[in-house]
Amino acid sequence: MDEAMMEQKLYEYLQIVHAYLVKMGASKEDAEDIVQDTAYKFVLYIDSVEPAKVKSWLFRVAINAYYDLYRKRKTRKRLLLKFDFQELVEEYTPEVAIVQKETAQAIDKVLAKLRPRHREFLLLKYSTGLSMKDIADLSGMTVDSVKTTMYRARRQFIEAYRRQADE
Repeated sequence: MDEAMMEQKLYEYLQIVHAYLVKMGASKEDAEDIVQDTAYKFVLYIDSVEPAKVKSWLFRVAINAYYDLYRKRKTRKRLLLKFDFQELVEEYTPEVAIVQKETAQAIDKVLAKLRPRHREFLLLKYSTGLSMKDIADLSGMTVDSVKTTMYRARRQFIEAYRRQADE
């Protein structure tokens, strides 16, 4: 594989990782920092990463970095007041934007009620478009176990979404 093609693939993978981190709850800036650190670590350890597992390696490093950042901030969050400046600045005049925001909030609320593993698998599958095999590689499980977990996660999501709609 020539260098330009490898750079293009790495860039594509890092864009997917960035989108996943934002979907997990990281701010755009934090996601960009984590992706940059992940790319740097990849360059440092490129010889020890198997070419077939680059994508899952990048995801695992980025997710671990996000969890570390989250743990550090969790201790600081107890001391600071949290403001949502995004809502203060943004103007939601179009009706479509309001509906989309409400739908996204409803989905996020339901996702927050799910088991962490189920939430992670649903986000990996539907927001980043990873295949079952990629999710299996990433999580260290067999493809059949991932399929079973995905089935249960979807079922749990649907039940929670219906309960929320009934309320």
